[in-house]
Amino acid sequence: MLPLRAAAEEKFDVSSFIFGHISDAYDWHITTINGKHISIPLPVILIDDGLHVFSSSKFEHGAEYGGYRIAPDGEPHAGKIVRSADGSRPLDISITKNVLGLLIASAILIVLILLCARWYRTHDPLKEAPKGLAGLLEPVIVMIEQDVIKDAVGPEYRKYSPYLLTAFFFILINNLMGIVPFFPGGANVTGNIAVTLVMALFTFFMVNLFGNKHYWKEILWPDVPLFLKAIPIMPVIEILGMFTKPFSLMIRLFANMLAGHIMLLSVIGLIFLTAAMGPVLNGSLSFVAVLFGIFLDCLELLVAFIQAYVFTMLSAVFIGLAHPQHETN
Repeated sequence: MLPLRAAAEEKFDVSSFIFGHISDAYDWHITTINGKHISIPLPVILIDDGLHVFSSSKFEHGAEYGGYRIAPDGEPHAGKIVRSADGSRPLDISITKNVLGLLIASAILIVLILLCARWYRTHDPLKEAPKGLAGLLEPVIVMIEQDVIKDAVGPEYRKYSPYLLTAFFFILINNLMGIVPFFPGGANVTGNIAVTLVMALFTFFMVNLFGNKHYWKEILWPDVPLFLKAIPIMPVIEILGMFTKPFSLMIRLFANMLAGHIMLLSVIGLIFLTAAMGPVLNGSLSFVAVLFGIFLDCLELLVAFIQAYVFTMLSAVFIGLAHPQHETN
């Protein structure tokens, strides 16, 4: 983030400021002091005629290393590692900012669940009320399982509870970590469409691999007039619906979290955008921006929970629709 003096001396680029924070990167930017960027370099891992592993610090100031470089803006693969010779991309499995954020959130989730399970191994919940972390997580787990998963999935809900509860807490932790403005927070994980795509695919496979025979009958041979089956209109619509459901999950989570980050960064950008307009105007707008930024941060806390809840609820509904219960006479 540029300091106030630097912003006053040069034109502040709002788009670079915003997209520089929400986009993925090969290093983790911490802060800027007197124009010097303080970042944590991350490991670059390339598979291209062998395995190449080195630090992303080799690419500082647009340098090339080992026949590779990071493509600048305006090139086809801007921001990605390409071959210096022809600009083509090698197989890139580097630990980027979003990947590291994903690993950190996963580690936090594992630690929370193991600590919670540890309490239940050493205590009898029938005789003693949960305390500490277990007391914090149990009401949330019970709420999601009983009020969301059980009601939406039906009698077989226990089979799908582990996945749906994991999805809920995974999304929630990543959403909350994305709001934290300092390391190890700030990674735009759930605002990355690749992450939400994979999560939507998990639900897609969960629905279609474990759907019962009634589910497939309603898709391939629904209870509609015969001419709608013969054309076939309804089977095509139902098959398209199989793919639009996970697509809606992917877009909803991605768009909401990305929009929240952009709104918050836009408000913060006002402080630096008005730095050259004089101390009175800059000071008054900065005060308003800070207050509005605090309000948006509080709103983001609510959105973080709501989006995790909505993703889990819709996934549970889709799984429940794949297990229709037909009454027999």
